[in-house]
Amino acid sequence: MQAHVGDHLVVEGRTNDTPRREGEVLEVRGDNGGPPYVIRWDDGHEGLAFPGPDAHVIPRQRQG
Repeated sequence: MQAHVGDHLVVEGRTNDTPRREGEVLEVRGDNGGPPYVIRWDDGHEGLAFPGPDAHVIPRQRQG
């Protein structure tokens, strides 16, 4: 998995009772865009994330 600052990390819920989480990548701490990432989640909480197989990155729109 690779991400850049401004991308969104989405973690899908594993069960019907677990909601999907989404947040903005604020900082990339791994090599070559790899995890861990500092994320600002939709609820405003910020934290370090080590995404698992239930996560994917949505790239932000980049100006070219």
